Amino acid sequence: MKKQILIVALVCMMGALYAQDATKEAARPEENKNAPVLTFDQRFITPDGSVVHDYGTITRGDNGTVYFVFTNTGKEPLIIEKANSSCGCTVPKTPQQPILPGAKDSISVKYDTNRVGAINKTVTVMSNASNSPTIMRIKGNVLERQQAQPAQEVTPTPDQDAKQDVKSEEKQDAKPEKKAKATKVKE
Repeated sequence: MKKQILIVALVCMMGALYAQDATKEAARPEENKNAPVLTFDQRFITPDGSVVHDYGTITRGDNGTVYFVFTNTGKEPLIIEKANSSCGCTVPKTPQQPILPGAKDSISVKYDTNRVGAINKTVTVMSNASNSPTIMRIKGNVLERQQAQPAQEVTPTPDQDAKQDVKSEEKQDAKPEKKAKATKVKE
């Protein structure tokens, strides 16, 4: 009798678990096959499919603005709702108007290059696209500006060396005359 009650209880629990899975599936909205798709230019796509701009090594104070160019490859207008950056040093600007199917536009991202060091920031773009949210990333390294470089010694060619010797001799010859004139005036 105890076994029968246990079996009935297990069957009831299993039924309740399967019923919850079925309601989750029914609650999912149908995917819109005409939805806009945010497709970035190939130059921003890494081998793993991420959207990345690599500044490389730049100098403090350089222009830190990059334009992530994209196309709406869907069949409905693309509306970008907002773009959030992972840090206040990164400022994204999105198009305010809907982007029609097949149209190109860009999202500008400005990084404050007065911050020296490694760059690794993300921008999350929320839109009505089927691939929303979209994560864009910027990376690179900002170096301090170098002080003026000391003059480098240049090894003169034989022609330059000869011309330099002639100029030096002319200057030496001219100097004693000036001194002689100056002493004559003082007398």
